[in-house]
Amino acid sequence: MVLDRVVAELDSLMTRIGVRFARSEPRVRAREYVSGLLAGLERKNGWTLAERAGETGPQGMQRLLRAADWDVDAVRDDVRDYVIEHLGDPEAVLAGDETGFLKKGVKSAGVQRQYSGTAGRTENCQIGVFLAYASRHGHALIDRELYVPQSWTSDRDRCRAAGIPDEVEFATKPRQMIAMLERAVAARVPFRWFTADEAYGQAGYLRDWCEDHDVFYVLATRCDQQVHTRADRIARADELVTEFADRTWQRLSVGAGAHGPREYDWARRQIDGRWKTGRGHWLLARRSIAEPTEIAYYLCYGPANARLVDLAWTAGSRWHVEEAFQQAKGEAGLDHYQVRAWRAWYAHITLSMLALAWLAASKTIAAKGDSPNLTKA
Repeated sequence: MVLDRVVAELDSLMTRIGVRFARSEPRVRAREYVSGLLAGLERKNGWTLAERAGETGPQGMQRLLRAADWDVDAVRDDVRDYVIEHLGDPEAVLAGDETGFLKKGVKSAGVQRQYSGTAGRTENCQIGVFLAYASRHGHALIDRELYVPQSWTSDRDRCRAAGIPDEVEFATKPRQMIAMLERAVAARVPFRWFTADEAYGQAGYLRDWCEDHDVFYVLATRCDQQVHTRADRIARADELVTEFADRTWQRLSVGAGAHGPREYDWARRQIDGRWKTGRGHWLLARRSIAEPTEIAYYLCYGPANARLVDLAWTAGSRWHVEEAFQQAKGEAGLDHYQVRAWRAWYAHITLSMLALAWLAASKTIAAKGDSPNLTKA
């Protein structure tokens, strides 16, 4: 039975990470925690997960996140390796993005009033920066960092009260993305391209890091991005796009969306960049079919023989990380936590990523037979 195989897969995954726990009690509780995240509970917090596990209070689940002796970062690496085993593909895309977690008060690690793309406005929230893996087999989150604003890192007493280690210094979100890319490259994660939105595409040091490590990218940027042409001219991205000839634009589908194929008109132009044999740089533009004045801009680096469709498809792959956020929050309790401490945030997020990874792997198993109800774990 496919369902039996899927449940056995979760048991195998939990056994796999078992070596990261110093004692049996937190190892067993982690299995209950992950099972609860995957269950059809309206809210998935310490109280509800404990109740489902037959415990009288949330103390055990809270202790699992805050203080139990297990290697959270090693489990993160196990999750990444597990995703690659099931979804790995040399043509895969790494997609980076951030998501907000609305919070009350001022004591949760990294919380402050800041813009949340999740809410679409400035809110009191925490921001998590994530790296997703997307291939033809599926997608899942493989790395994460909690953004800690300068208002926190400049107040070490406040950091200590929230459990933030003294060695944690302020890092911009693109710097955090570089750290996650470094881990992926060091682990030999198979992928072809990296993509992210303009918050990352605007960071020249992130683009430089990618080129130094030969990581191909398609990164969104703003319309006023200054671009060096191959004719030694500097102009805004939107100015250069207005010069594109009509024949330059090609209508391409970059995958299935919620309302059918996601079709746009695409065009590109070679631009100047740091010279490297066999590599090229482009300014890429995406134009709405319904509203031709709506244009998105991208800076690209990749093989000199990369096609327009390769760049367009990579740009369109960023929706995978957004869908991963939706699935992780809706099906794996990513945003259901009620913890304040730094370590507890990482512990919960990592176990939620593990649950999402299992869901992604289970779909590859289910595709070979009848689809089971994956919330019965």
